[in-house]
Amino acid sequence: MNITFDELRQMKHSLPTGSISKIAQDLNLEEQTVRNYFGGDHYHSGGEVVDLHIEPGPNGGIVHLEDTRILEAARKILESVES
Repeated sequence: MNITFDELRQMKHSLPTGSISKIAQDLNLEEQTVRNYFGGDHYHSGGEVVDLHIEPGPNGGIVHLEDTRILEAARKILESVES
């Protein structure tokens, strides 16, 4: 799946407080792995490297996501907040 880096960051910033922890717990991941997925600090020593590839371009570039479980979990949280 492809998404712009700006869209990915906007989604992260739209999540309610505690969402990163909830996603990590639900998917049995480290919180830093979830942060890395949303373009977190690439120099942080914690968490896993997530399976994504960023191509330069407008809106921060295009991010190709191989595994969309974190993205889908974030979308579910955002949908529940909106309804």
